[in-house]
Amino acid sequence: MTSPSSNLRNVWRRLSGVDVAALVVVAFGVTAAVMGVNGGIASFLKFLAVLSGFYLLVRFIRWWRSRLLWSLRNRLIVAYLFIAVVPILLIVTLGVLAGRILYSQLGAYLLYEDIHERISAMEDIAEHIAVAHADLPSGMNEKESERVLASQSHNLAGLTIQFSDDTSLLQKVAPGAEYFAGLLQEENALSLTSIRALKKATSRARVVKLQVPVTEEFLASIAPDDGAIQFNLMQKVSGADTQAVIYTSGTDQYAAARAPITALKRGLQPKNFWIDPAVSVVSRLDSVYVAPDGSVERNRPVLAVFNARPSRLNARIFNSVGELRGSYLLLLVMVGVVFLLIELAALITGINMTRRITSAVADLYHATQFVQGGDLSHRVRIERRDQLGVLGESFNLMTSSIGGLVEEQKQRQRLENEISIAWEVQNQLFPKRLPSVPGVEVEAICKAARSVSGDYYDFIQLTATHIAVAIADISGKGISAALLMASLQAALRSQLLTPGSETLGTAELVSRLNKHLVRNTADDRFATFFIAVYDSATRTMRYTNAGHLPSFLLSQGKAVRLDQGGMVLGVYEDYVYEECLLDVPVGSLLVGYSDGLVEPENVYGEEFGIRRLQEAAMRVQTSSPFAVAQSLMTAAEEWAGSAEQADDMTVIVARLR
Repeated sequence: MTSPSSNLRNVWRRLSGVDVAALVVVAFGVTAAVMGVNGGIASFLKFLAVLSGFYLLVRFIRWWRSRLLWSLRNRLIVAYLFIAVVPILLIVTLGVLAGRILYSQLGAYLLYEDIHERISAMEDIAEHIAVAHADLPSGMNEKESERVLASQSHNLAGLTIQFSDDTSLLQKVAPGAEYFAGLLQEENALSLTSIRALKKATSRARVVKLQVPVTEEFLASIAPDDGAIQFNLMQKVSGADTQAVIYTSGTDQYAAARAPITALKRGLQPKNFWIDPAVSVVSRLDSVYVAPDGSVERNRPVLAVFNARPSRLNARIFNSVGELRGSYLLLLVMVGVVFLLIELAALITGINMTRRITSAVADLYHATQFVQGGDLSHRVRIERRDQLGVLGESFNLMTSSIGGLVEEQKQRQRLENEISIAWEVQNQLFPKRLPSVPGVEVEAICKAARSVSGDYYDFIQLTATHIAVAIADISGKGISAALLMASLQAALRSQLLTPGSETLGTAELVSRLNKHLVRNTADDRFATFFIAVYDSATRTMRYTNAGHLPSFLLSQGKAVRLDQGGMVLGVYEDYVYEECLLDVPVGSLLVGYSDGLVEPENVYGEEFGIRRLQEAAMRVQTSSPFAVAQSLMTAAEEWAGSAEQADDMTVIVARLR
């Protein structure tokens, strides 16, 4: 595996001059921003840093995309994400946003309605007092106000009623009107206020003023379905004091006038179930502001900040259908009837279309029954000139030669079944479990040119410290080569799986296999074979190469070819083979292969060759055995530039630590 430092060096080598310049500009811009340097040159440098950052981001996305989509597996994963996951996430996100907007608006509506209900109640009280003032003696008005205070104490906590001969406040907040009701802000005090003019025929004009101060206790009593509530009084600020601006309305800018008013002992309600997130809302209420100098601002904002639980708001929405439940039920029944009619129409249409399709398919099926019975003169009836009709015509055209096609298909099926069985049997011949020898890691890849392979490899653990590594290439291809491979595998394992096999010389072992093939195969059948026995305790390797392409041992940047042994197996019975003994350095890599890995040709007719194979192995010799085997296989396939194999391709890799 490559180290992080080497990866960084590779990335650095891929950077162009423009990329390096953009990195430098971004570095200077970030430094200027961190140090707080301002001015003409610094501002221009920050602007260039932003542009360079966007450029580098685009470059990184393109590089990441090419690295990500290089693998076919990643391409499929990305395709699945865009086809299935992304639309679902977008829909869920849209639903969540819509829900948050709906619940925030509902919470704001409940708060707004509760406040204005109380203002309306105060307006009704003022009107009631005005009517009483006109009909009752003057001395009775205070008693009437006391009675009203007592009756409304539970709804309007802190309600005060004042009578005054001063009508200037009413004229300021509602010029030309006889009453005012709403939120009134006098300096830093906010209250629910209702002012109404009182007139008698024999007396001068008077007003009655009802006020409920907006305090912590008042906020604790409103909108019970909302959670914690906080009111922020605002004051206008000039353009120079931009750091204090927290709210902009039109051309006016506002900042907090004083500490916010927070509902007393009121917080967010507990969850009703595990998915019950809090909804935080900032809503605006308009108030009439009366300045100390008497000036009036009619739409000064008051920011109401609160939170709520969707479960509590749901309970408020679906608390009762109300008096219109009969209408809702009738509407639901009507919609259900309409849906049922649409479903019936769709069902009838589907039945008719299905009948047409199934009738055409049935005709084709019955025609196949006639053909299966040997009647090749039967023809499908063509009623419509659609795709099914064309299919019927095609069937009629094929019936003249269907007999030969059926017989050919049967023969092909039998052959495929035999090949499938041979493939399953051959797979059982390859080692299912890799041996566990301390200091040894092995891996192998075998790709057959056809369904079955004539290449053979094996890893056999002889003792706790001895392991045998074998690779062979049977002459020919297909089933015949696979059968000979099975015979060789059985002979090899019968020799090595007997007690004391670790002391058996590789030359003697190969000689026995040679006699087995000579006596049990035809004269034109032979096999190349390589066997190596490694002892991890003494770090020695004994090997014999019987005409196989030379395996090689990589160590310290050098490759030692293992080519000593003798001729191929199955030709001359009494041939004497040689055994070679090697001392294996620490960290060596043993690579064996078949001719299918070095014989692929490029478009110019050049073979991949052993030299290129060794160079490819040296480039990845520090990787895992599987990564090395996969890299060598990929290198040969890329050299050929074609997915079609001319021969079986096999590679074995053993890491000898």
